[in-house]
Amino acid sequence: MTEDKSPVGTDKTEPDQKPITDGEPLSQPEGTSSEPRVGDEVKSQSDNTGAEAIVPPPASAMTRAKPRGFMRRMIVRSPAAAIHPESVPEPPQHIEPERKERPLTNFLSGLLSFIAIFAACLAGLFLLAERQIYAPGPLENDKVVLVRGSTSEVIDRLEREGVVDKAFLLTLYWQLTGRSSQIKGGEYQFKKEASLDQVTTTLIEGKTIKHSLTIAEGKTSQEIIELLLADTNLAGELKDIPKEGTLLPETYKFDFGMARSKLLDHMTQEQMKLVREIWAKRDPDLPLASPQDLVILASIVEKETGKADERPRVAGVFVNRLMKKMRLESDPTVVYGLVGGKGSLGRGLTKAELDQSTPYNTYTLPGLPAGPITNPGRAALEAVANPSRTKELFFVADGTGGHVFAETYEQHLKNVAKWRQIEGQKADTAQGASVPALPATPTSKSTAASDTPDTSKTTTTPTTKAAPATKAPAKPVKKKATTPDGGADATVAPD
Repeated sequence: MTEDKSPVGTDKTEPDQKPITDGEPLSQPEGTSSEPRVGDEVKSQSDNTGAEAIVPPPASAMTRAKPRGFMRRMIVRSPAAAIHPESVPEPPQHIEPERKERPLTNFLSGLLSFIAIFAACLAGLFLLAERQIYAPGPLENDKVVLVRGSTSEVIDRLEREGVVDKAFLLTLYWQLTGRSSQIKGGEYQFKKEASLDQVTTTLIEGKTIKHSLTIAEGKTSQEIIELLLADTNLAGELKDIPKEGTLLPETYKFDFGMARSKLLDHMTQEQMKLVREIWAKRDPDLPLASPQDLVILASIVEKETGKADERPRVAGVFVNRLMKKMRLESDPTVVYGLVGGKGSLGRGLTKAELDQSTPYNTYTLPGLPAGPITNPGRAALEAVANPSRTKELFFVADGTGGHVFAETYEQHLKNVAKWRQIEGQKADTAQGASVPALPATPTSKSTAASDTPDTSKTTTTPTTKAAPATKAPAKPVKKKATTPDGGADATVAPD
């Protein structure tokens, strides 16, 4: 056994030895006895008295070496210690370093979180709203609804009429999609179970229900105004009656509630446009000085015949008479001079009425009357612009709705006799039926110095007896026979 030669007061410990401090019990491995083991040496020192005493070894000597490796596992534990588990040391605590506060980063992080949550909620609401927008609506059957006014007024009307049942959702849908500014007012037909999207599409496309008004050819301006005022689908008042011949007879389509004045302006514009087109394509040899002359002559043709295939031929008769400077002697012009734009006279013309001087009486005035006597249609205007090229100067009703034409007055008288025979047969079965009288014997006012013979007037007789035929004059003086209603034929343009 060697003696520890380390100086007194110094503690020499092994690296894995722990010094024993005052008040701390000796450490020993767990499961070992506190009894001294074999081989442990205790050094005895004697004091001054020579008595030998047992003193504790130095601190360095009392540090026990920890068993290492294999030897640690070979330590024998007592039965008492074996039944108690070894204490597990507490895990080391992780100390996080202090974080520096960053306000901007924290704000942005919170903002992004809020946006993400809001976007998720918005997406959910959008999907729910989309289903409602395309879902079938409450309408049980097709329905016609008039909508107009502001966006809120339109939606309120649709809700009252039962077209929609989600007014708030429809308002939100229009505002978010910008469709509120695209809505067009009018009268619409909504389909059965129309969804909010289908209702919106209908209002944006503007396919409103169209009403129509037909203006027949041969109507005067006053008669057209009466038709406009009688149509309840139109709105507004009319102050003045347009000039005769300035309105185009046609079928016009319009929206419910359209102003009457607006439709009247449209008729005027269409007539002006049509007259310009037809005048540009007219026969250059026409004895007409202006588009107004075209309208005047077309209005006479319109009243003389209602058959489309006869209009160019009737127009040719009047053009031939103008070329020969013969009076037109059209009974409808006499009637218009008497009653104005009120329509027909309602009876036959008398000799006094034929002699009565008016700005429209073509029996007393040479050439064209002062203005149109009706509003001619497209067919009459085209017929006058390009009339039939014939030498015919006369025509008379044939009893079947048409007319027979003649180049000479002699042939015209024969045609008149045939027509009166037909009318006489009708008079046998119908009391009070009227037939035209034969032209009276012409006067001797014709002059050899003029190419235009002076014609006498025809007296319309309301009797059914035919006047005896007279000898025809050498020059043509009459173009036709007159009917009891003031017309030159049995058929006139439909009222």
